[in-house]
Amino acid sequence: MDEKSRSGLEPEIKVTMIKMALEARKNSYSPYSHFQVGACLLTKEGRLYTGCNIENAAYGPTNCAERTAFFKAVSEGERDFAGIAIVGDKEGTVVDNYAFPCGVCRQVMTEFTDPETFVILVAKSEKDYLETTLAALLPNAFGPEMKGGNK
Repeated sequence: MDEKSRSGLEPEIKVTMIKMALEARKNSYSPYSHFQVGACLLTKEGRLYTGCNIENAAYGPTNCAERTAFFKAVSEGERDFAGIAIVGDKEGTVVDNYAFPCGVCRQVMTEFTDPETFVILVAKSEKDYLETTLAALLPNAFGPEMKGGNK
């Protein structure tokens, strides 16, 4: 079985997403945690949206890179997503750790994806990444179908 048949994403798009996430990480506003995160979200139509984490002194209004990318895309009318690449590490360093999405981001992803097929790439570089699905990271999620939503 080739790489595409496992995840549905071509190797070239994965590399592009990771590169764009690394670039988005540079825009992080993280004066409190000093942990810079970048994300690149892929729609099912092939469009890409990036995001970075944006912190706030009150902490609660802080927004993760993943949600920034989702909210940008949704605000532009997007609703169908295929995958996301996430990179993150301490400010001023090369990414040397895998930065998995937090629980709030996983819940937001559940709102707009099919957790069984939505691909999550957590990466250190274009060549060093882990690939999973949202369902694997958030089993038995509370989703839109629980509240009579669209899914």
